[in-house]
Amino acid sequence: MDGYSVTGQLLKACGHPVRLQILEALARDREACVCHLEGLLGQRQAAISQHLSRLRQAGLVTDRRDGLNVFYSLAEPSLAELLTVARASADGIARRQGDRLRFQAREGKPAGPCNCPRCATLETLPVAR
Repeated sequence: MDGYSVTGQLLKACGHPVRLQILEALARDREACVCHLEGLLGQRQAAISQHLSRLRQAGLVTDRRDGLNVFYSLAEPSLAELLTVARASADGIARRQGDRLRFQAREGKPAGPCNCPRCATLETLPVAR
């Protein structure tokens, strides 16, 4: 198996802003369901599912079922480091070109009522200050 081909496919799968946001959310939260990502990223469920499918096909995320819910997580912990390096590299390139990048992480709860066990647990936790 050619390492450059595999690496190229990995980077290609990461090559969409929404997929990068999904990967960052999974790196930060460790696990998320589609409804959680939908509210967090402000995207429709169908779009999130398509992006997760692409990430799963590329081997970047794994899923586990809990009843009717499907939870996604990074397949490889080192992907979190890749995201950090990619952000730093993009920021460095932009600065050299006299520009500044904005990475606006969306923090929030799902837009509608999310009855998955993970989100229900999060809503009962006290907010850290």
